[in-house]
Amino acid sequence: MAFIRDANIYVRPADNASDPGVAMTKRGTAERPFTMNAVSWSPDSKKIAATRTVTPGDRRMVRYVESSPADQVQPKTFERQYAKPGDALDTQERVLVDVESRREMVIDAALFSNPYSLSPIQWRRDSRAFTFEYNQRGHQVLRLVEVNGSTGSTRALIDETSDTFIDYRRAAGTLGDGGRTYRLDMNDGAEIIWMSSRDGWAHLYLYDGLTGRVKNQITKGNWVVRSVIRVDEAARQIYFTAGGVNPKQDPYFAQGYRINFDGTGMMPLTDADGYHTLSFSPDSRYYVDSWSRVDLAPVSQLRRASDGHVVLELERGDLTALTKAGWRAPESFTAKGRDGTTDIWGVIIRPTNFDPARRYAVIENIYAGPHGSFVPKTFSAYSTMQALAELGFIVVQIDGMGTSNRSKAFHDVAWKNLQDAGFPDRILWHQAVAKRYPSYDISRVGIYGGSAGGQNSLAALLFHGDFYDAAVSFAGCHDNRMDKIWWNEQWMGWPIGPQYEASSNVVHAGKLQGKLLLVVGELDTNVDPSSTMQVVNALIKANKYFDLLVMPGEDHPAGRRGPSAPYGDKKLWDFFVTHLIGSPTPDWNAIKVPARTGSTSNDSIFGPSWEDVMAGWERH
Repeated sequence: MAFIRDANIYVRPADNASDPGVAMTKRGTAERPFTMNAVSWSPDSKKIAATRTVTPGDRRMVRYVESSPADQVQPKTFERQYAKPGDALDTQERVLVDVESRREMVIDAALFSNPYSLSPIQWRRDSRAFTFEYNQRGHQVLRLVEVNGSTGSTRALIDETSDTFIDYRRAAGTLGDGGRTYRLDMNDGAEIIWMSSRDGWAHLYLYDGLTGRVKNQITKGNWVVRSVIRVDEAARQIYFTAGGVNPKQDPYFAQGYRINFDGTGMMPLTDADGYHTLSFSPDSRYYVDSWSRVDLAPVSQLRRASDGHVVLELERGDLTALTKAGWRAPESFTAKGRDGTTDIWGVIIRPTNFDPARRYAVIENIYAGPHGSFVPKTFSAYSTMQALAELGFIVVQIDGMGTSNRSKAFHDVAWKNLQDAGFPDRILWHQAVAKRYPSYDISRVGIYGGSAGGQNSLAALLFHGDFYDAAVSFAGCHDNRMDKIWWNEQWMGWPIGPQYEASSNVVHAGKLQGKLLLVVGELDTNVDPSSTMQVVNALIKANKYFDLLVMPGEDHPAGRRGPSAPYGDKKLWDFFVTHLIGSPTPDWNAIKVPARTGSTSNDSIFGPSWEDVMAGWERH
């Protein structure tokens, strides 16, 4: 067995714990150690592949003050390590150790010289070589590196490059939003299935794992592979989900398919117009196909994998009682984007007492993070957007350009340009809805969001204040230099350049138009709370008026979920009622709320019950 002692690799017999072991390496130090989680034996037990830190990177710490701890009067403090864009990362070397001779070979790093990350080591079963993926800093190169198990020589098996970004997160096994990469080594690496967006769409390719040559492109067309469900190596078939294959359907709907390794015989496993998830039986002979839409209750069928035949309908949701109770289905709506040809998809949510003869202020729920698409595609009997609509608004959500699950060109709009957030498409979409429906009043438009959506909602008032009138921003990453390294360097690039200032809400705070409410949790461990406080400082210096709510003890939800949710919800409701409808809001302090009982009911966990909250509105 191998183990780490004094920052170096030692080997001893597995059945003799008292054996002090024999040193395999000697160059490890406390500052530059070998680490146990990066030690990998070759299958023949003759070699060890390992990783050692060569130069430690930055160790940035974000510090917090918990102002109101539950167990004491005085505040508490804590800190956590938090890398930000531009920070120096650890540099590492990969090492090959010959156990018998105790010879340590440092692998030439020419093929992985500037890593953001190196994936775990994977040995071939015959011990001839090991592989790992090199994700270059800046996310424009993703390379599969092979190291010879005897000589330590390296070669690039697969080179994936992009002029913008590679969404390196794994798509494997996901049934929805995910990254745009997938890799499966078959027959001890003789063949490799690899996902790439090199032709402008996310597709699967079959590689010769011995030569690094592309044998063929498995999937192709103006549509995207969303996930790989399973691979049948014996039958040489892939089961996967994709969006946009049927041009008559919403391109975000995931549908199931099967295809042969050579790209022939693509067969649909699902067909109904909706968003599908597939669950296979242990023997892979059957699968359950479940689907729904925002306006269609879930349906589940048992199907045969060989031909997709429906064996049995398991369940079909019935909306009769829900509709009788007043439920109104959201409307899916499309309009052309900024290029005049691309469809932009969104949903419209109206109040249950909607009157088409009235004019309704509009509120947009925004989240424009490039890592996914966010407009709901599946059925839900209730949403927080519906709750907001009940106060007399039309509430919408839109996926503009720059978000994922469409073409690479659609996605690339976000590249070094998070300020864009798809607003040119969103505004055209709003105008198209208003043209169709007189009830849709775009002279009064609000917007809200959290995290990346918090950045987006404030950006609406800074860069598009001639269209948006009011915004509520929860826990926003208002300057991408202040937020976590992986998410921001992925979309804004590395090294840090002028594009970061161009997208900064802090830098552009003086452009504020309209009404703004900022909400932040003092203990936000996802987005540094200083990101909000810096934009507060910039707004004050620019003599801009706004509202600020700091939530003591709250993490990233910042009053959107958890014990403080009713308070955050009420602030959002009141803010939009005041600034978009112009009505006075309830005197919440005059509303009597039952004392907390300590029970596990919603009242005791979340404070005032929803019945009490809504009763206050009704009395008002």
